[in-house]
Formats: sequence, C-alpha cells, structure tokens
Amino acid sequence: MKSTKKRLFLSVMLIAIGIQAMGQHKKKINLKDSLDRRLDLSDWIIDANGFVPVPIIITEPALGGFGIGLAPVFLKKRKPLITEGKSTPLPPDITAAAAAYTLNKTWFVGGGRSASIPKYRLRYKIGAAYANVNLSFYRTISNQGEKEFLFNGKVIPVYGYLAKQFHNPAWLIGIQYLFVNVKLKMANGDSVPDFVKDKEINSNISEIGIVGEYDKRDNIFTPDHGIKIHAHLNFSEEFLGSDYDYQRLNSYMYWYLRLMNKPQTGKHWISGLRFDYQQMFGDAPFYLLPYISMRGIPAVRYQGKVNLLVETEQRWDFVRRWSLLGFGGLGKAFNDYSEFGDAETIYSYGAGFRYLLARKFKLRMGVDIARGPDNWAYYLVFGSTWMK
Repeated sequence: MKSTKKRLFLSVMLIAIGIQAMGQHKKKINLKDSLDRRLDLSDWIIDANGFVPVPIIITEPALGGFGIGLAPVFLKKRKPLITEGKSTPLPPDITAAAAAYTLNKTWFVGGGRSASIPKYRLRYKIGAAYANVNLSFYRTISNQGEKEFLFNGKVIPVYGYLAKQFHNPAWLIGIQYLFVNVKLKMANGDSVPDFVKDKEINSNISEIGIVGEYDKRDNIFTPDHGIKIHAHLNFSEEFLGSDYDYQRLNSYMYWYLRLMNKPQTGKHWISGLRFDYQQMFGDAPFYLLPYISMRGIPAVRYQGKVNLLVETEQRWDFVRRWSLLGFGGLGKAFNDYSEFGDAETIYSYGAGFRYLLARKFKLRMGVDIARGPDNWAYYLVFGSTWMK
C-alpha cells in the first residue's frame, strides 16, 4: 500500500507530456532542452507554475494489467539545504488528488501531500483515500493444491508521517501513523474461505510506528550513485483503536554504483542492488502479510510472515538520453525460519529501456518487460521501480 502511494506521487511529478498549464501563465512553454535541443520536460515542469493535470497509467498484473485515471497536482520547488557550506537537495513539495479505474473493476479516489519545513528540518506526508479493490489471494489447500480466492475489499486508508533531519541531513528519524477500515467479501459471490477470520470481514487497523533512514543517493528519481537504508517498526494495538495486536518490521537498502563514467559521450554503466526484509509478528490480518514485490510477480501472489529478497538492476546509458536495462531477483516468503529451506524460491527477470525525460530533475522514464514464475508482465516506469 505504501509503495503504491509513493509510485503515485512519483507518477504525478513525471507524466506531463503534451499537457498545457490550464492557462495559468502566458509564457511560451519550451519542450526542448537548451543543451541538446532534445525533448525535455524540465522547463515545462518548472514554468507550469506548479499545477499539472496528470494522467495515471496502471500496469499492475494483480489489478487487471491496465488502468487509467487522472491526478491534478501542485508542485513547489525547494531550495537546497545548506549545512557547513555543503548543499543537500530537497525534494519538491507535492500536493495531489487522484482517481483511477482498472480492467478488473478496481477503482479509487484519494489525495495527499508530501512536503518539507526547511526551517525546522522537518519532512511530512499526509494522505487519505477510498478504494474498491478486486484482488486475488492464494492458499495451498489439502488435496487440492494451490487455489485462487478473489476478494472485493472496500478500503479507507488514512496516513500521516513526520520526520526530523539531523545535522547531517542524510539522516532522519520520525514517526508514522496508519488507519485503515476494511470491508471484505468474495468478488464472485462464493462463501468466505476458512482461512478468513470473522473479524477480518469488517475491521479497523490502527498502527503507529518509528522510522529511521539514511539517504545519500545523488537524486530521488533515477539515482546514478549512492545508498539508501530504511527501517521502520509499526505497532498495532487495541488501545489505538485497532482490532489486531501485531508488530510489522520493514527494512530495505538500495545501493547504486557507477561502474563506468564517460560524461563527454554520455555513456555510463549504473549498477543497482536491492535488499529487502520484512517480518510480521503477532495476530495480523491475512491481507497485510508481507509479499514478494518484484517486476513480473503480481501483488500478494506469494505471501508469508517473513519476506526476504535480493534484486539487481543494470543500466547502460549508451547515449546521453537513452538507456538499456537488465534486471533480475530472487525472493522467499515463509511463515517460520524453520521453513526457509523448503520454501519456494521465487524469481523474476527482464529488460527495458529509459529516456531522460527531465534532465534538470535527473528523471528517466521507460518500459520494462518482466517474467516471473507464472507469466510475463509489462510496466511503465517513471523514475525508478524501487520507490518504497
């Protein structure tokens, strides 16, 4: 759910091709870069006075493989943070609303804001939505093998986040809060399966958590070098208004290395590594269990209380604007560490391309084709797929 929100925020910033600024200013919009005269949206984004009506394109296989929507967005650039003469870029403030519909009749409406308060070195995020989601979950049934169960869920999430940057702005620590009301039923009219508890049909989730992060990537959209390490621990308790008592740990690392650098010709080789570890403790609803999240694998297809994965992505910028990508990864989802050896190893791999769409934001977009254990999938990528 959180990664979907972040991807939505990123999509909102990036998809701006051919859209006028709704008559907000008279300055002629330039869609070519002043350096190479190629198509570039940097000046368009800057000169649009912060407002862009943005189309949303959804390619998640678990949601039908295709969906469209619209997101009115307001952007505000932030000046870099200066610490002891060193400049640290701050992400722009983003305020957005959104609505979308997919081929499997999933739809949602929502809005949110992600922003900074530089004077106090604070960063915050707030958001809320209403979603009508059709999503399949899988369970292994005795004498039947693996079986698919299609659920319909009416979901109302509300999210808040507040973090403080240290003297070294690469470090931050903060708190977050998530409230979700969930109402479930079987999408095809079947009776509810045995693995669903009575309270999971209509329940409230209320989590509070602590967040720690170190981020030294050279940019937040399509990094060329640097590392990001993140960990948060959420607590769901009855005294918070939750129907469940559990703890949820989520940690990950993204590490980017520039293995070849030829700025004169625009040729670069960027190697990316991703490590992800999630674990759930206590009595959590089945739909919140961690799942393997990689290209080529539908959301919530492989779940378990423990989730481990490693993935690599190799990007070759063979000219200044265009790049080729190759990627692959392995993961396991299981309920107890004693099951690790017997748990199925889930894999995915694929290839894609990128175009440098907004040079001043170091922003690339493109398409990936991926293969998982069961089928092929395609993805429209704005920035990076590693956006948790």
